[in-house]
Amino acid sequence: MDSLTHIALGAAVGTAVLGRKVGPRAALWGAACGTLPDLDVLVSHGDPVRDFTFHRTESHSLFWLTVASPALAWLIARLQRSAGATFREWLPLVWLTLITHPLLDALTVYGTQLLLPFSDYPVGVGSVFIIDPLYTVPLVVGMAAALRLRSKDPARAARWNAAGLVASTLYLGWTVAAQSHVEAIVHRSLAASHIVDGRVLVTPTPFNSILWRVVVMDDDGYHEGYYSLLDDVASADFEFHLSQRSLLEPVRDAWNAQRLAWFSKGFYMVSEAAPEQRIATGSTSSLRQVLDLVETAQAARSARAAHRPGIVMTDLRMGQTPWFVFSFVVAERDGESVVSVPSQQLPMRRLPVDALAQLWRRGVGGRTAGFQTPSELDPADPTDPTDPTTGTSVAP
Repeated sequence: MDSLTHIALGAAVGTAVLGRKVGPRAALWGAACGTLPDLDVLVSHGDPVRDFTFHRTESHSLFWLTVASPALAWLIARLQRSAGATFREWLPLVWLTLITHPLLDALTVYGTQLLLPFSDYPVGVGSVFIIDPLYTVPLVVGMAAALRLRSKDPARAARWNAAGLVASTLYLGWTVAAQSHVEAIVHRSLAASHIVDGRVLVTPTPFNSILWRVVVMDDDGYHEGYYSLLDDVASADFEFHLSQRSLLEPVRDAWNAQRLAWFSKGFYMVSEAAPEQRIATGSTSSLRQVLDLVETAQAARSARAAHRPGIVMTDLRMGQTPWFVFSFVVAERDGESVVSVPSQQLPMRRLPVDALAQLWRRGVGGRTAGFQTPSELDPADPTDPTDPTTGTSVAP
C-alpha cells in the first residue's frame, strides 16, 4: 500500500494500544513503526530485477519483525521515559504496528514474502489496489477525530479511532469477498467460451473495488477483460494480446528471466523493444516512478550492440494494457540469436487521465457506457508526454 495508508494505519493502531496513556505520542510512534518496513527500498541490490523482487522480503517477514520488536520497543521506552509507559506497554504497540504493515501489503498483488526465513513465497492476494481511498479515509477520519477529542472526551476519542479501524478492516473483508465473487463469474464465463481456463488473475482497477480487471494466460499470450459489480450480466468479455514467449527460450535458464517468471507467478508478457528504447537510470521504486522522479536515458550499448533489439519481460499484474508498472530488458537479439544481458528496467507507463475516465465510466455505467478498453486508446496520443526515442518531455 502507499505510504500515507501505512502512516494512517500505524497511527491508528498505536493510538488504540497506548493512546489513552501517552496521548499523541502513541500515534507518532505508531506511524513511524508503520512505515519502517518500506525503508528497504533504500537498499540497492545492484540489479533492477533484484531490487524489484527483493522488496518486501526480510523487512516484511512476520518472523523477523517479531524478533526486532523488543529491541525497538526498548529503544522507544528509553527515549520516551517522560511518557510514563514501560517497555512492556510499548512492546505490543511496536509489534502490532510492524506486522500490520506486511499483512496489509499482502492483500495487494505485488507479492510480500511474509513467511521468511521458512518460505520465500510472495503472498499477493490482489483484492485491494495499492491506493484505495475507501480503506484509507476511515483511518484518517477516525484518527483526526480522536486527536481532536483526546483532551475533552478520551473515551469518545478512543471510540472514533476504533471505528476507523473497524470500518477499514471490514472494507478489506469486502474486497476479498468481491474478488471471490468475480472469480466465480470469470470461471463460468471461461467454461462457456473457447478460452482455455488457465491461470486467472482478478484484481481491482485503480482506486476502487467495483470494477475488476481479469487476466487469463494461455500459451500464446493473455486475455484481458473487465467486470463491474454493477453489471447486469454475470459474464466477462475478453480481448486477446500476443506474448512472444518463444523469444525467451534461448535464455530460459538465465537467473533474471527465471526470477521474474517466478515472482510474477507466470503472469508476464514477452515483447521485443527497439534498440533506442529508454531505460530507467534513477531509483526504480514504484513511488518514484509514479511521481515521475525517475531519470531516463537511451540504453547504454556498445557500438557492436547498438543495433540489438531488447527482449522485454513485463509483469502483467500491475497496470493494464498497454500501461504497465514493471518491465525489464533481460536479453537482446543478436542477429538470429538471443543472448542474456544484465537487466535494465524500463520507465513505468502511467495510466493517463482519459484511460482512468474510461474505467470509471465502465465501472459505474456498465457495458453500454461507451467503454473503450485502455488498449484501444492510442498510447502515443498526448497521454504519454515523453518522446520514446530521446526520453525528453514533449508536453508542457
